[in-house]
Amino acid sequence: MIIGLDVGGTHTDVVLINSHGIVSEIKVPTDSADLFSTVLTGLESITQDVDPSEIKRVVLSTTLTTNAIVENKVPEVGMIVASGPGIDPEYFRTNRNYFPVGGSIDHRGREVAPIDGKEIKTVAQKIQSQGIRHVGIVGKFSVRNPAHENQIQALIESDFEKVFLGHQISGHLNFPRRISTTFLNASVYPIHNEFFKAVDNSLKEKGIATAIRILKADGGNMRFESSVDVPGQTILSGPAASVMGAVAYAKPDIDTLVLDIGGTTTDMTILRHAVPILAPLGIEMGPYKTLIRSLNTRSIGVGGDSQVTVSSGKIEIGPHRLGPAMAFGGPVFTPTDALFVLGKMNGGDGNMSHQGIMPLASQLGMSVEQTAEKIFTQASEAILLEAQDMVTRLNRKPVYTIHEIQEGVQINPVEILVLGGPAPFFAERIQALGAQNVRVVPSWSVANAMGSALARTTCEVSLFADTAACHIVSPSEDYQGCIQADFDQAAAVQMTFDLLRKKALKRGADPEHLEMELLESHAFNMVRGFQTIGKNMRVRAQVKPGLIQGFADILKLGSSPDSAFDRI
Repeated sequence: MIIGLDVGGTHTDVVLINSHGIVSEIKVPTDSADLFSTVLTGLESITQDVDPSEIKRVVLSTTLTTNAIVENKVPEVGMIVASGPGIDPEYFRTNRNYFPVGGSIDHRGREVAPIDGKEIKTVAQKIQSQGIRHVGIVGKFSVRNPAHENQIQALIESDFEKVFLGHQISGHLNFPRRISTTFLNASVYPIHNEFFKAVDNSLKEKGIATAIRILKADGGNMRFESSVDVPGQTILSGPAASVMGAVAYAKPDIDTLVLDIGGTTTDMTILRHAVPILAPLGIEMGPYKTLIRSLNTRSIGVGGDSQVTVSSGKIEIGPHRLGPAMAFGGPVFTPTDALFVLGKMNGGDGNMSHQGIMPLASQLGMSVEQTAEKIFTQASEAILLEAQDMVTRLNRKPVYTIHEIQEGVQINPVEILVLGGPAPFFAERIQALGAQNVRVVPSWSVANAMGSALARTTCEVSLFADTAACHIVSPSEDYQGCIQADFDQAAAVQMTFDLLRKKALKRGADPEHLEMELLESHAFNMVRGFQTIGKNMRVRAQVKPGLIQGFADILKLGSSPDSAFDRI
């Protein structure tokens, strides 16, 4: 059996899947102040009368790290940056406790200027004096030679709880983005670590011994214990679950818009011929442009529980959520309450929704029903407008799918897939607004949790080789060695795949169904005088994101007995 959990800002969705599809599905309120109880409640409910030994896989997704960054609720961290000559590292400042230091390595991995140990100790003392426990260290060319980052770590690691090294966080050369990536990893670490402990303790409480996995921003998963060292990978985990929960339903010959309408936000993305689109370089959140590999998603502050107000005769919806709908005991009127007033929803206290809308109707000079219609329609229009803007922005640049770069492609969604708690109601209204071919995915209210449960384990490896220096390195994998002058591109590619396979298996991938592919393979001649002295090679490969082998039909068939499990 497989358990999928999606820990959202409003609800935690949990599904249990066996050989015949969905066994059970539940929703529990998310208490961000007590995640242990939230997760344990979900697990206890979903595994009632189930033998824990039958649970073979547990995968979860979460918006906790994303929300912490957006709401600026991450703790202060220290950043130590060794850039050497060139652009002033102050241009890339991430936070208050950001310290450029001396020492540099060139683009081929050769030391130009050494690290000053005394300077590093002084900086560490300044960071410590602020009560900071987590530090990021980044060198400009550490992906070619991590020696300086390792030296700085050795000097300060006994003074801090956790130290993050840029070359281990990302193997890409982009220095400004590697700084932001390392900073965000250090920033969200305490939140993610607390979440890990809560989930781990909840599973132990239930006697579930299987390894936990967590969904990453690129739509793949990794072992939860591995994510503690790269917690930034879980940023946008929640929106990625939306994508993976919809992939199985997308048609292979058209472009599809996916809308996940939750309580706090609506997450949206585009599938190009049923294939997710990637953010070209990595996640961008506010001022932070990172190298965290991510599906191309957009989140807006319009959801079922968004606050509805009237200002200067105009309705305003979101971006804040102050609690559940008034029908479920919340403090303010929401689009969900509008659905109660319109008789579309039940199961809550519709009288509270009617009481809550009366002041709004009075301010607008409309009847209660007219006001509810206007609120619901305006929320639907806002979602459509944002989706149209996302498509316009995508079409201004090359399209990066999880498989390739597609130059000159114009995205043209001809179908909309809707999931999330209020999906059927919004799908009907969106179609009434003129959108064509709008479908609600099966098990729409827990599709995120199903997407998490059935996502593959993914990862990426970058490798650099310099035949003139007889040196090869993959810093993110802590690998470096010597090569002969006749080392060629084919050998570099093979070594990259060997490292990738080792990394994927360590993260929990299925060795029988490991779909690896080459993303990048370049070789450049190095010339001195008029003579070629060697080659500089760069290779990058990945395990392809997608649904685990043979299980895509589980999403399509829901609880049908003729499921993919029976054919494996």
